[in-house]
Parts: sequence; structure tokens; C-alpha cells
Amino acid sequence: MLQTSPHSWQHGHTFGQDQKQPAEARTLLVIAITAATMALEIAGGLGFGSMALLADGLHMGSHAVALGVNAVAYVYARRHAHDATYSFGTGKVNALGGFTGAILLAVFAVIMAWESVGRILHPLEIAFDRAILTALLGLVVNGACVAILRRQSPHEHDDTYAHADHHQGHDHNLRSAYLHVLADAATSLLAILALLGGKLMGLLWLDPAIGIVGSVMVSRWSLGLLSETSSILLDRQGHQDLQAIIKDGLQRDEGCQVTDLHVWSVGPGIYAAIVSLVAENPQPPEHYRQMVPDGLGLVHVSVEVHQRVGEGSG
Repeated sequence: MLQTSPHSWQHGHTFGQDQKQPAEARTLLVIAITAATMALEIAGGLGFGSMALLADGLHMGSHAVALGVNAVAYVYARRHAHDATYSFGTGKVNALGGFTGAILLAVFAVIMAWESVGRILHPLEIAFDRAILTALLGLVVNGACVAILRRQSPHEHDDTYAHADHHQGHDHNLRSAYLHVLADAATSLLAILALLGGKLMGLLWLDPAIGIVGSVMVSRWSLGLLSETSSILLDRQGHQDLQAIIKDGLQRDEGCQVTDLHVWSVGPGIYAAIVSLVAENPQPPEHYRQMVPDGLGLVHVSVEVHQRVGEGSG
């Protein structure tokens, strides 16, 4: 009889989370750019009396903090990837970073709306030319940050099952950072439009009104990201198409029927699964694991096998 060491049956649960993610360096670069531009726009908003510009600067400042959360999430997941106290690795730190970023987005949207309403009730004089120039600079910087975070590296293509469950295939931490800088870019653009309207047509109310429009837009982005990340953090079942592919693969074995299946995300584009099945001629669990199709992003599959009891058996 072949003797094997218990260690030969053990496997790690890092699932690639111990590797530095390409998006981490890009996020750090965007943090530095955002922080510098934040200081410029806040100074410009206070000096020129523009609510839209001040809101843009405060928005960028708060986003610099939020982007810092995203950076910490990458570092934490990588450094604790080998920690055995995490049952399925640290992949969900990615979703947690995205969830936190989404909450911060919602908070910032409320602050923008509050400040804008205040400026409608108590308008201030605006130095339009200097405010517009500063806002244009902010838009250029924000656009560059959007391009940096949007660029997909060769290792970030969703070659697994992202085509059927695209939300769970995302790097939600990166998505959170991307939405923050996208919101900054949109706010800068709206600020420019508002300032032009005030300068050329005397529509001073347009400046704070645009701030309210921006807050509504950011709120919608926040709710979408909250929905995506919370479903992962709460171990929501994987997409029905993914479950169907797994079932079909296992039930190709004659007399085999899947009776229970749980599939959930444990990281960006990677999944764990627990399968319970009955078979007329039960095989070792490894036999059934090999029947699961490749390319689904499954990194951990547990199989429970039961003997089918026929009606005529005694």
C-alpha cells in the first residue's frame, strides 16, 4: 500500500494574493497626483470664492483619503496572504476596500449637496477667470488619473468566468479608486460649465446647482459599488450560469447527480465551491474535481460523494 505524508494533501490558500498587484503602483501614483491637485483647488476655491471649485478641491481631498484606503487594502492583502487564520486567503480584502470606498463616496456626495444648498441660500462673489483656470487644471489632472487607473495590464484580463459574472470578476478595490477619480473628473467638468454659465450669462445659481447634480451622480455610483461589493462580502452565490456549467460538468458522469452546490467569490475573478453529489458507482473526490471544466476561476473545490440507493436495493 502506498504511504503518503499528510503534508502531501495540503495546499495553500494564497490564490495569488501574495503577489503585488499591478493596480497597486498605479493607485499610489494617482494618490500623489490627487493630493497635489487637491491643495491647489482648495486654495483656489477659497481665494476665488467658487463653491464649485471648492467642492471639487474638497472632493479630491476626501478622495485622496479614500484612495489611501484602497492602497492599504492592496498592501494588507499581500502581506497577510499566507496567514492561515484566513480560511480562503485575503482576496476579500479587495472587496472590503471597494466597499469602504463606496461608503466614502456616499458621504462625500452628501457633503457636496449640503454645501451647495448653503451656497444657493447664501451666494458668494466668484472670481470667474481664475476659478475657471484652476478648474481646467483640475480636469486635466483628473483625466490623467482616470487614464492611469483605467489602463488594463496583461495580468488583469478576466480570462476566467468574468464574462458571465462580470461584477464578481472585477478588482473592486481598483474599481473604487477608479470611481473616485472619475467622480473628480466629472465634478471638475461640471464646475467649469457652472463657472462659464455664471461668467457669460450671470447665472450665479448655476454654480451651486451643478454641485447638487454632481452629488446625485456620485451617489448613484456609490450605490452600485455598494451592491456589488456587499454581495461578495456576504458570500452571495455565484452566477447561475457558473453553477450550471459546474453541474453539467459533474453530471457527465453516468449515474451522478449534484444535490447541493455552493459557489462564492474569494477574490477578484476567483471562486471556491462546495459540491455534494450522489452516484451509482462513487469515485474518489479527485475524480469529480477533474470533471469540473477549466477556466472558471475555481481555486478551491470540495466534493462530498454519496452512494445512490436504488429502489430495488435491499
